Amino acid sequence: MASIEELSKVENAIDKLYEDGGLTDVNYGNVIVASTEAVLNAMNHGATKDSDQKVLFEIEITEKEIIVEVSDSGEGFDFLNLPDPTDPTNIEKGSGRGIFIMKNLSDSLEYENNGSKVVMKFSSDTPVSLEA
Repeated sequence: MASIEELSKVENAIDKLYEDGGLTDVNYGNVIVASTEAVLNAMNHGATKDSDQKVLFEIEITEKEIIVEVSDSGEGFDFLNLPDPTDPTNIEKGSGRGIFIMKNLSDSLEYENNGSKVVMKFSSDTPVSLEA
């Protein structure tokens, strides 16, 4: 269900993985922030804030990487033509930073199903730095 209350379930799942040793201090912050952004984007744009729509969150941890998949039932979006949130003309806009954050915190960001599914990959042992 695409409601803000459901977001805490995502955060709790990531917290549990961290507590169980599946995430390190380095990648925990990147994974939780990028995942939260992806789920919020799916709820607000894909599910259009409709609590009857579903947003799916999956996380898989392998030896070398953490894979996060977030999908919604929306039609997707034009992910190839996104405005740059660091451009001076966009600095004061209240939106448009979520994908920038996801891209910079993950090692890999891919879109499937016309943008209604995002796949983020994080290295299990290499820190990721935020770049403009």
